[in-house]
Amino acid sequence: MEEKQEKSRIDRQFDFIREIDKEKFITRQTFLSDAKRRENDAEHAWHMAIMTLLLSEYANEEIDVLRVLSMLLIHDLVEIDAGDTYAYDEEGKQTQRVREVKAADRIYGILPEDQGGKLRELWEEFEEAQTPEAKFAHVMDNVQPAMLNDYTEGKDWSAKGVRLSQILERNAHTAEGSQKLWDYAYTNFIEPNVKTGKIKDDTK
Repeated sequence: MEEKQEKSRIDRQFDFIREIDKEKFITRQTFLSDAKRRENDAEHAWHMAIMTLLLSEYANEEIDVLRVLSMLLIHDLVEIDAGDTYAYDEEGKQTQRVREVKAADRIYGILPEDQGGKLRELWEEFEEAQTPEAKFAHVMDNVQPAMLNDYTEGKDWSAKGVRLSQILERNAHTAEGSQKLWDYAYTNFIEPNVKTGKIKDDTK
């Protein structure tokens, strides 16, 4: 029997490029600005990337912007297999890490070993949220949906009965990446929706 020929480097790269097209089919919970449909993971990544280009000056520490962009563009690829875990889905979060590690093994493993390894390291760096770049990437990942939730008049927050305590818990470390952006987001996106009752204030 003839041995199966190993794929060339460029074949593996295009296999990965085709595979990640599936990110466009992963629907998130956040509504687009017209409130008619929810955004997908690829739209989310694009939006955060441009936000980083514009807002990186507000990082608490000096950051490598290209590294942040790279993290934001690849960190949700695992959701092709693992699915999107809603920020306030406590049951889903219990299995999220296991599901996403398995997905990372498969998806980043499609690439040639050197490139797959680099993307996998970037994903782990984002998950651990310890470097200045990872901390800032998390700011983008938290502020972007907050901005859209506010712009759609708290539609998703209200529909799901989201509580202020949940938002504060999720954003417990956001200020570590950018105090300025967290303060802005809280004052302009979150607080107004608490006042209108779109976010339930259970902190009093």
